[in-house]
Amino acid sequence: MTESGLDISDNARFESLGFKCGIEIHQQLNTEKKLFCHCPVGLTKRRHDAEILRHMRPTLSELGEYDGTALMEFKTKKNVIYRLYRDRTCTYEMDDTPPFLVNQQAIDYAIRISLLFNCRIVDEIHVIRKQYLDGSIPTGFQRTMIIGIDGRVPFRGRDIKINQVNLEEEACREVTDIGHDITFATDRLSIPLVEIITDCQMKNPEEAMEVCRLLGNAMKITGLVRRGIGTVRQDVNVSVTGGHRVEIKGVHKVGNIRPLTAIEAVRQKKLLELKDIFINRHGLAENIKYRENGFTSLFSGSNNMIGRYLESDRPFKVGGLLLPQMSDIVTCGLQPDWDFGSELSGRVRVIACIDCKPNLFFLSHREQYDIPETLWDKIKEQLNWREGDDIVVICGPSDDVTTAFNEIKIRIAELADGVIHETRQDMKNGTTDFERILPGPDRMYPDTDHPPVKITPERVEKNRQLVTEPLWEKQNRWQKLGLHQEQIKALSLSPFADLFDSLTEDSGDKIKKAAHIFTGLLTGLRRENIDLAKTDRDVLKRIISQSLTQDWPVARLKKALSGLTAGDATEQSENKVITNSEFNDIWQRVSAEFNGNRSNNKEKFRRFITGRILAKYPEQTHRVLSLIEEKLS
Repeated sequence: MTESGLDISDNARFESLGFKCGIEIHQQLNTEKKLFCHCPVGLTKRRHDAEILRHMRPTLSELGEYDGTALMEFKTKKNVIYRLYRDRTCTYEMDDTPPFLVNQQAIDYAIRISLLFNCRIVDEIHVIRKQYLDGSIPTGFQRTMIIGIDGRVPFRGRDIKINQVNLEEEACREVTDIGHDITFATDRLSIPLVEIITDCQMKNPEEAMEVCRLLGNAMKITGLVRRGIGTVRQDVNVSVTGGHRVEIKGVHKVGNIRPLTAIEAVRQKKLLELKDIFINRHGLAENIKYRENGFTSLFSGSNNMIGRYLESDRPFKVGGLLLPQMSDIVTCGLQPDWDFGSELSGRVRVIACIDCKPNLFFLSHREQYDIPETLWDKIKEQLNWREGDDIVVICGPSDDVTTAFNEIKIRIAELADGVIHETRQDMKNGTTDFERILPGPDRMYPDTDHPPVKITPERVEKNRQLVTEPLWEKQNRWQKLGLHQEQIKALSLSPFADLFDSLTEDSGDKIKKAAHIFTGLLTGLRRENIDLAKTDRDVLKRIISQSLTQDWPVARLKKALSGLTAGDATEQSENKVITNSEFNDIWQRVSAEFNGNRSNNKEKFRRFITGRILAKYPEQTHRVLSLIEEKLS
C-alpha cells in the first residue's frame, strides 16, 4: 500500500523514526437537548432566521498571559458571521445569558462511556473555559469538564491508556471562509459531546488507525452516541524523535489516519534535515538580510495572473521579498506534491487571509505561472538577486501583504527549531496544511458561571449497571462462535449488535445465517431509508427468529421488515402465486406510467416494467419474468 510513492504499510520504518501518536475522538452524544440550554439537538437544512456579526479579541489568562493561538487568530482580523435559527439557537449560544445547569442526561452518558473505558470517575465536575478565537464558538471559549481519568482498553496484547474522558459542547458548523469573512451555522452549536484522549502509545500509522476504529466502534454500539456524517471527528497527535507534537485536526474518516500520520512523520523527518541545513548556512535567523520592494506599477496592465488580480475593484498592491540563499529550501519536498514553499503559502492563507490560488509567486516555481521571464529579470535586478536566492511576490491589500511578509519571516525563522508545535488540517488527500499555532495551557481557565456538580458513588454504580459489554469482549466471543473477521467487523458497527446477541446464544449454521441478516439485510434496509427505529423491537426479534428456524426467503423477510411496525409477522405464510388476472391488472397500471413510445424504446420499456413489477412481487421472480416475456412476445 503506497501513498504517492510512500509505503505507508512499512511499520518498521516508522517505528525506527521514533513514531509516536495519540488520539482525541470527539463524539456527539445522543441526547435530546443541548449541553447548557434547553434547545433541541439536530441539524436543519432550512434557511436561517437572522445573522449577527462578531469580532474576536484575546483575553488574559489567570496568570496574566495571552495564549499564542489567540494572538495568532487576532492577527487574522476576521469578520465572524453567525446564522441563527429560532428552533435551534437561544440567547445562551450567543453569549447574551449565562449557561443553564448542565444537561444531566449528558453527564450520565459520559459517565457510562468513561466506565466502558475503565476510567476512574471524578468526585466533582468543574466546568472549565477553553479559548477558541477562530470564531467557531460565539463566546470565544468552549465549556468543558473532566468526567473520567486513568482508563485503559486492551489492544493487541497490551493496554492503551485513556488519559481523560471530557464532556464538552460542540462548535458551530463552518459554512464559508473567504478572505477576512467567515460564516458559521449555529444549529450544531452546544450539542453535547465526549472527548476521548489517549496516551501517545501508537507506534506506527496502522496502530493509530486501528485504535481509533476500536474506540469509535466501542462507543457506537452502546447507543449513547449520535451516528452519521459530522457526528464524530478525530484529532491525531504525531511526533518523531527530535521533533515536537503536531496535531492533525478534524480527521473525518478513520481510514485517513494511516496515510495522514505516515506522511506527517516523513514531513517532520525532512523538517529536521532542513533544520541542520538552515543552521549551518545562516546560524541565527537574525543574520538573514531580507530585501523588500514594491512592484505594483511593474504589473499594472500586464496580461498575467498578478496583472489580473490588480484589475479587481479592491485596492491591491504587489510586493516582492528576497529570500537569501533559500531556493533549495523553498523547493525542498515535505509531502507528496508539497514543498516548503507550500508551507509558507498555507501560513499566509490563514493569517494574512490572502487565499487566492496561487497566493504566493516564487521565482523558484516560475514555470507554474504565466509571468514572463522579462518581468522576473526586472524583479531580480531591483532586489539584487544572487545565485541560490529565491524571491516571493505577493499581490493583495496593502495591510495583508505586510502581514504576509512578516509571517513568511517568522516561519523561516522557525526552521531553526525543526518541527514546530502547530495544528494542521486534513486536506483529504493524505496531506495536511497549516491551521493554527498549537494552543498552550494559557487558553484554559475556570468558568465562574456554573457551580460544581458532585458525582456520588451511588450515581456511578447506577450507571455502571447500564454499561454494555465492551466491544473487544464481544469481538472475542463472536470469534469463538465461529464468525469470520468480515462479519465481526460489520457487527462491530451494527446498531443491531445487541439484538443479534439475544437471538444467537449457540453456534453453528444458525449464527452464521443470523450474522448475514444483521450485517447485510438490515444494513441494506437502512440504506434504503426504511426506518427500522419505528419497528417494535419484539416484532423485529420474532420476524428474524422465525426466519432463522423456517428458512424464509430473504426477499420475503425484507418485505416483512420494510412494511411491518406492529403485529406478529411470524403468522405470515407463503404468499399466493400471482394469477394471470392480477398480472394483467398491474401490467396495465405500470404501462400507463411509462413515459415514452413503447415501440421506439422496447428495451427501455422492458427494463422499466420488469423493475416495477418485481418490486411488488420480489419472491416470485421466475413467474413474473415468464409472464413479462409472454406479454412482450
